[in-house]
This record gives sequence, C-alpha cells and structure tokens, in this order.
Amino acid sequence: MPPQDNLNLLDRKLVFVTGKGGVGKTSVTAALGLLAAERGKKTLLCEVDSKGNLSDFFETGPTHFEEREVQPNLWAMSMDTEASLKQYLTLQLKLGLMARIGPLARMFDFVATAAPGVKEIVTVGKLCWEVRERHYDLVVVDAAPTGHIVGQLAAPQAINGLIQVGPVRQQTGWMLEILGDPAMTGVAIVTTPEEMPVNETIELQGRIKAETNVALAAVIINRVLPELFGRGEEEVFEQLGDREVLDMLEGEVGGPVAPLLDGARMAVTLRRTRTEHLDRLRERIEPGIPLLYLPYLFARSHGLRSTRQLAEALSAELGF
Repeated sequence: MPPQDNLNLLDRKLVFVTGKGGVGKTSVTAALGLLAAERGKKTLLCEVDSKGNLSDFFETGPTHFEEREVQPNLWAMSMDTEASLKQYLTLQLKLGLMARIGPLARMFDFVATAAPGVKEIVTVGKLCWEVRERHYDLVVVDAAPTGHIVGQLAAPQAINGLIQVGPVRQQTGWMLEILGDPAMTGVAIVTTPEEMPVNETIELQGRIKAETNVALAAVIINRVLPELFGRGEEEVFEQLGDREVLDMLEGEVGGPVAPLLDGARMAVTLRRTRTEHLDRLRERIEPGIPLLYLPYLFARSHGLRSTRQLAEALSAELGF
C-alpha cells in the first residue's frame, strides 16, 4: 500500500521505525520523536524491546511501561506485554480487581506460546489504543528489527482471519482500521548505504506490501558520508603519491604525509562504494516512497546532542 501523496511522515498518528540491527534504528526513532515534540506535537516514544537503550539518547533514566516525560512535549515508555495485558483486561473487559487479573496474567506466557501472535497483538493493540484514544498527537515506535517487524504488524490481520466472530474479532477489527489507514499509520525503514542493510530494506519493502496492510511511509538512509573530495582533488592525491614528490613534501612540512593521503583515498573509496549501494536502493524502492538522508555523525557516543543533530537533519529532509 503506497503512502498518500504529499503526506509528511510526521503527519501520521502512528509510525513504526524498523531496520537491520546496527543501522541506528533507535537513534532515528529518538530524533523523530524529538523533532515532532519540538514542532508542537504531543509525542509518545515506545520502545518495543524493554531491554533497549532509548533513554540513553535523552540522557535520562530507564523507561518503563508507565510513560514519563523525557523532554518538553515528549513522553517515553518501554513495552511490557504482561502490563499491557493487565491494562487491556482492566479497560476493555472491566476487570478492575488485580486479584482477578493476576491469575490470567500469569497464564499469559503459556497462552502466547500456544497461540503465536498473542504477544504481538498485545503490543500492537496498546499502541493502536493510544492512537484511538487520542492521548497523543503522534506515537513513534522503536519497533522490532527487519526480521520480525512483519510478524508484529501482520498479527491482527492473521488472527482476524482465523476468528470470524466474537470479541477478539471486534478488537482486531478496529486495530486493522488504524493500521490500514495510510493517513494514520506508516512504517519507516532505517538503513545505511551498505550491501546487507540495503538488501534487507529492499526485501522488507516487498514483504510489508504482500503480508501486511500497513503503508511504507519512508526509507531513512542513515550515516551518509559527505563528499569530501572531487575528481580534481583525487588526481592531486595521485600525483602527491609519487615517491619523489612525497619525500619533498614531507621535507617541507617536517612530518609524515603518506598516512594523510591514505586516509583521503579511503574516504573517497568508502564514499564511492556507498554511492553504488544508494543507487541500487533508489532503483528498487517504489516510486513515491520518500528517501530521507541523514549524515554520518562522527561522535564517540550517543546522547541528547547527537539526537538533536539528527533531528535537525530530519527537519531539513522533511522540508520544515
């Protein structure tokens, strides 16, 4: 399902951010949330992996199921499927006594093992419920990686197909309406200009279209290297590589020059190789899917400063 024309990524109500491990999925999630909050949207960040490190990007304490404000207008939480189930039983089935909920919650892992898709339903249901109740203007999800996101998104559709009547069918029905509305929900795939991440992004695009009813809203290419040198400068490097020229140059500067030239050549090679992967990605991604480019941040660690830098880059890419 293609995204709606001229619909900005942050115009939606629910955005799932996915990507191959190591591409910067969490850092992009944090930056999207920060950008939305700074643009006046009451925003919730949800980390599906409760052992993740989303809080590090805001230099704050660990997140829990109960959301808390980590920046002005920005709340964060970590998914807890058992806590989500308890909340569902309390709100949807009107079971207010924890004594009655406790035994059901203790059976949750057993039921989830026997019926694949239950944990995914509880996770996705919590997020869709936040959207339906309009508690936030935008929910941004640090979702499962590329190998698992399809199962997470397709769970309501799969269970809806198995169960024809009853309360479960009713619950998955409204979830599917939210997930299937491209003006409301979208997936953003984070990748880097490298062979394996690009391959997984291309494959995931096809699987999202074939196996879910959720629209691919954008592909975000992270860690794009700047073009430091042009063709003319490359020719100069080659000339400087001549042994006699290099000896003369090192004599003038009073130190080694060869390592600098090697570094320059490596930068050119990396940039050129990554450009080839980018070209292939552009060719294979369906027309109309926005491609957003984020720079390589040469930082030793992540924190609020780097999150703001990525948010500023996203702002420019989104045309704000």
